[in-house]
Amino acid sequence: MKLTKNLFVAFAIVALFSSCKDANKDASTTSSEAKTETTKRTGQAFIEDDGSTTVLSIAIGSKDHTTLVAAVQAAQLENALVNAGPLMVFAPTNEAFAALPEGTVENLLKPENKDALANILKYHVTPGNYSKDFLKKFKKLGQANNGYVKVEVVDGEPMIGGAKILASIKAGNGIVHVIDKVLLPPTE
Repeated sequence: MKLTKNLFVAFAIVALFSSCKDANKDASTTSSEAKTETTKRTGQAFIEDDGSTTVLSIAIGSKDHTTLVAAVQAAQLENALVNAGPLMVFAPTNEAFAALPEGTVENLLKPENKDALANILKYHVTPGNYSKDFLKKFKKLGQANNGYVKVEVVDGEPMIGGAKILASIKAGNGIVHVIDKVLLPPTE
């Protein structure tokens, strides 16, 4: 009887251990599946819906910035505009891109020109979150491409690299200043 009782206890312990091990396996599988699901939803252009608007989501939502969005995607800079901040993006309109010499945009969107495109786009990004009026206090701004863009005040309005600010839209990670000209970094 004592042997049967000990055998029963041993069997119960083995069964309990085995079921715990299977439960841990299921939990780790579920955890692994959750990690895989999270991984599937991350990467370039994934915007976590945390209730705040990003500078990228503002551009994506604008019918006047489809060329800018295409350029950002071609240069694979989406994550920088979603996660970083605070930052100011000087966002040229589609008309500003159209004013460039014929073939310029198409040429920059080619995969072999990705670095040149990224350099130009980074020249449109400044660390900080300054209003249009506050920009009047600067002579130049340090850009994300390690260059500087000149700031001038013309008729009481700030001009960024010769571009006029048409509108300013606050974002959760900074501000978007819509501009009427594509900023081109000085050639070295």
